[in-house]
Amino acid sequence: MGSYIIAIDFGTAFTSYGIDIETNQERTEIYWKCWDQEVGRETRDTPTCILFDEQQQFVSFGYEAIETSLCQSRDTRLFFFDFSEISLDDKKFTRDLTIKAADGREMKALDVFAEALGFLQDDALKFINSHGKVRLTASDFTWVLTVPDNWDDSAELFIREAASQAGIVTDIDRLVIALRSEAALSWCMKLPGDGFITESREQGRMDRSPGTQYVVVLCEEDISHIAVYEVVEGGELKELQRASYKDLRKKTVERNFMEFMREIFSDGIWDEYERKHPSEVKKILYNLNVLNKRFKDIEISCSLNLIRLAERRQSIEKFFETVEGASWDEGAISISQQKLRSFFAQSMQDITHNLREILNKDFNISGIMLVGKYAHSEILRNHITEEFIDICEVLCPFMPQYAILNGAAEIGKYGGRISRLRSAFTYGIGVSERFDELKHREDRTFTNKDGKWCGGLFIKLGRVGEQVSRNKTIEFTFYPVEADQIIMNFYFYRTKKKFPKYVTEDGVEEVGCLFLTSPKTGCGRSRETKLRIEFGNMEMKASAKDLLSKSESSTVFDLNEML
Repeated sequence: MGSYIIAIDFGTAFTSYGIDIETNQERTEIYWKCWDQEVGRETRDTPTCILFDEQQQFVSFGYEAIETSLCQSRDTRLFFFDFSEISLDDKKFTRDLTIKAADGREMKALDVFAEALGFLQDDALKFINSHGKVRLTASDFTWVLTVPDNWDDSAELFIREAASQAGIVTDIDRLVIALRSEAALSWCMKLPGDGFITESREQGRMDRSPGTQYVVVLCEEDISHIAVYEVVEGGELKELQRASYKDLRKKTVERNFMEFMREIFSDGIWDEYERKHPSEVKKILYNLNVLNKRFKDIEISCSLNLIRLAERRQSIEKFFETVEGASWDEGAISISQQKLRSFFAQSMQDITHNLREILNKDFNISGIMLVGKYAHSEILRNHITEEFIDICEVLCPFMPQYAILNGAAEIGKYGGRISRLRSAFTYGIGVSERFDELKHREDRTFTNKDGKWCGGLFIKLGRVGEQVSRNKTIEFTFYPVEADQIIMNFYFYRTKKKFPKYVTEDGVEEVGCLFLTSPKTGCGRSRETKLRIEFGNMEMKASAKDLLSKSESSTVFDLNEML
């Protein structure tokens, strides 16, 4: 059997998925799900919206969830969640975390995520089985799920729990969690020299030499994320700064455009049109996003329903007489370059400000990589190029809105390119040592027949903010604290503190444990136990071996217990 990958870019505003199948003949077939075909459009993404009934049972997802929620009667109280309107930044993801529906009522976030992922799993399998020649199940695939860079470190564990609850995977090695910026840059790293759009004076080239540093700007309609990476040996990436972000919710192009339409069709006409014909408004916004790729005057078709509503008040031409930047042109609304640029102005200013903050730091930035849905706009690319071309290269891959999804599929096939991540916590083990009154606290002591000990000392594995290699391995040698001890207990902890001394300090929490039997006690306390810690793909694996009895034990911890 070949390699089967399902990559899901579970974004805050839009979600998309693709299926990559590599056959035994080393031929790869890629299937991208297209949404919203029923209204004459095909897009690779769908709004991250989900609808539940009054009993909190799943109803629908994406465009269908929006349509159903808009058509519900006043007596029906459905739970509608639009992830573009839900702020999960700086939240600790736990099993008890709740999120608010559109009407203010709450549901457990874990249930909402699990149902969304469950729908995407079922839809992906239905989609591929309708196109492929072999019937496949969820267990046949490696699943790659992306998460926003700025989510709390607990988000990965939360997503794993949601995926498990949805039934996507039972084998932890078949589920990969990737940062969105990592996925996007991984895709860009494999592109040929002519795989980039360039607005600069010369053809853009991506330098993959070790030491080259890139700022990745992930541009979405609602949020802009900016992360910094460095190329290291072998073409892998070292994370220098986890993505900072700017919330653009009140300043997006679509929102500014809608306000302009409300200004043209005043006295409640546009509001009435939005209320009565939401699918037509959605189509107008889709056309806007297609047309604003090029910096020129654009024309947007005006629907017959909008014309009828407007002409109940006055001739439609009169609505444009006092408006600057727009005119009526035989059934279409013509918008000038200058007015179109004004829709982008505030968000471009915010992105520029964030980039300057990064460039003023102690980095040696060689290039700015623009990716994401917003990056397809020539207006944005021109602006960023004009602002920074004298400082560094500005690059953007063709189809930048799909860089994350394409990169996620690559990570599923070949593994992530990031070799080193900045640790979000200080990780450590709790150990006991012979008591030393010059080093240890008296209240941490205990005594057994083999002497006086200090317990609960924090032995550091990695410090918060440090670079941690994905394939980093640490080994320790331990001895029992009692001659007849037959079980060795290893407890693992994390904290935001840089230099904790004891595991009982405030802010130190247990994240897992490992037990090893040591049945041959004849050698007393001289028995050696080797403990090996491996930093994998955003998880720690621990294995222990008693050298005398050859007893072994290993674990990747029950990560869900950290939620």
